[in-house]
Amino acid sequence: MGETNRLVYWIKRLSEIALIGWLVLLLLVDVIVATHEPGPAMLLSPVCGVVGVVAVVRRRRWRVGGLVTLLTVSFLSSLFIGVTGGDGGPSAAEIGSLLVLTVGGLRAIEPVRRAALLSLAAMIVLEATPVRLNSAGPEPAVAIGFLLFVCWSFAAGIGAYLRFQLERRREAVDTVRRSERLELARELHDLVAHHITGIVVQAQAAKVVAEQKPEAVVPSLEAIASAGADALTSMRRLVSVLRSEDEAARSPGSTLMDMRTMVERFSAAGPQVTFDIGQGIADGTVAPEVMTTLHRVLQESLTNVRRHAPGTGWVEADLKLTDGSDLRVWAENMRARTRDGQDPRGRRAAYASTGASAGAGGTSATGGAVRLRVRNYGSMADIRISRLGGGFGLVGMAERVEALGGRLLAGPTPSGAWEVMAEFPL
Repeated sequence: MGETNRLVYWIKRLSEIALIGWLVLLLLVDVIVATHEPGPAMLLSPVCGVVGVVAVVRRRRWRVGGLVTLLTVSFLSSLFIGVTGGDGGPSAAEIGSLLVLTVGGLRAIEPVRRAALLSLAAMIVLEATPVRLNSAGPEPAVAIGFLLFVCWSFAAGIGAYLRFQLERRREAVDTVRRSERLELARELHDLVAHHITGIVVQAQAAKVVAEQKPEAVVPSLEAIASAGADALTSMRRLVSVLRSEDEAARSPGSTLMDMRTMVERFSAAGPQVTFDIGQGIADGTVAPEVMTTLHRVLQESLTNVRRHAPGTGWVEADLKLTDGSDLRVWAENMRARTRDGQDPRGRRAAYASTGASAGAGGTSATGGAVRLRVRNYGSMADIRISRLGGGFGLVGMAERVEALGGRLLAGPTPSGAWEVMAEFPL
């Protein structure tokens, strides 16, 4: 799987180099033509070409500014040649750059209204370039103008299709996040109902005890206050989530036994999973909503192993108490490998990191945290499955973890395994 993604990464890099090389060759053609036919009008063509190449090279950080600059320089050049009656011509590098920037602008510029207006401006500027052919007559200018319109139409169609695919993915991500928030709202209902039920029972018991042993009421009141504080903590963590459905089970949440049972069922169908629960972790160690979320992260991680890595040899999972340093080191290594170009999947995994950054807070005042880690080894990517895309499971897990103040990271390890880590402060 690592070799396949590294190959895709280098294919993208080589494609970018090929695009820049193609524009540079077109610019050399413009320079050669300008040197054989000297004149101020002809010198404007390579100038526009240079501006276009620079705008394409800098398009990821200077997308709108580069496109506007190229449109301005190109239109002013056409206007100058048309007014002065000089004999120039459209720059090949200039036209190629305008088409490339049109595709990228329609795909990435926000909002879509601005992208559409810049695309229309690019069409107008392209149609104005044949005006530079003053000595050739109207027929060649009309033919070139029609050809440029066809090229712009193809570029606009490609950009619009890429924009459509991007919007579809955004809608799918939003749908997943809304679904996770509704699920969290259900858990809010369950957990608060559980705490309130305990408070009511203890209050009724305190009322009975007060009639016989008034001195025994104080411990009952302390227990009621503690249960109320737990309920308020759960509500503060999930109060921003709105619920649209009323049906929900009245259970306090998942337990460690539920997680063990899920792992055993997964192992029965393969691949084998080892699940280690660290010392000091019990059902009461973490809040019920955190335990339920850990159960969900483990479930989604195992499901992703079966769905996206059917050739996995074995899976390791562990739940331990940490000081938060594991996740910080993991994130720093991932950023370093992504920066050095060693692992292109770091960019894809980055969106799964939510909440506080991996290098920032995220642990309690005492520095304690509970961490769930899932690793799968010996996996081989199934091409038929990889073509289906995906990644929404990570989005949903990250949304749920972030809502509880935790952090989630997912990505490859130096040993070739795929790893998911979720951490919650205690």
